[in-house]
Amino acid sequence: MTSKLADYIEAGKTLDADEREIAALALQQVDETEHAGIDAAWDETIDRRLDELASGTVAPVSGRETRAMGRDLLAQRHR
Repeated sequence: MTSKLADYIEAGKTLDADEREIAALALQQVDETEHAGIDAAWDETIDRRLDELASGTVAPVSGRETRAMGRDLLAQRHR
């Protein structure tokens, strides 16, 4: 934990219960707002990939195959 964060926590302990709740909700909203864009981008990617699978544009690859391909790529880079 950084000293800055420790200072904020100590300052937060001086707040009354209502103020602590308001601060906690405000901090959660920052996190939710930040992640909303990330979640939307993942939703688009997931929808696109499902459409590609459903249309036959791409063929599914098993997890085992994917790991093997990754190992092969890493081995090629280390040569």
